[in-house]
Amino acid sequence: MPFAPGTFGTLVAFPIAFAMWRHVDNVIFAAVIVLLGMLGIWAAQIAGRDLGVPDHGAIVCDEFVAFLLVLLFTGPSLRGMMAGFVLFRIFDIVKPPPIRALDRHWKNGWGVMADDLLAAAYAILVLAIWDHLRA
Repeated sequence: MPFAPGTFGTLVAFPIAFAMWRHVDNVIFAAVIVLLGMLGIWAAQIAGRDLGVPDHGAIVCDEFVAFLLVLLFTGPSLRGMMAGFVLFRIFDIVKPPPIRALDRHWKNGWGVMADDLLAAAYAILVLAIWDHLRA
């Protein structure tokens, strides 16, 4: 997508998560995230090298893999999914510390995936704090 590739890449996680919620338990869901993450690191490394830009906008495996982690946390709650989506995109775009440092200094497949996984962790942390305060 020439326009907002990260956002569109993040949306890819929804149908994957819906399929997993319907057919597998959370352990398998988490295992799929790990496997997709490993495949994504490899693919991002090769794509970045071939495109001449380590974190090219066309590389979106990092977006949907990291957002799958958020969806694993939220479960199939519409409110949770939407809040998780907004929070993940904000943290991925704003890149608070140490995300920005990773994004600048780790220019390989691991770096491509790591900054989005940290954005997912920040989103999950905010969602967990929100859930705790509401309880």
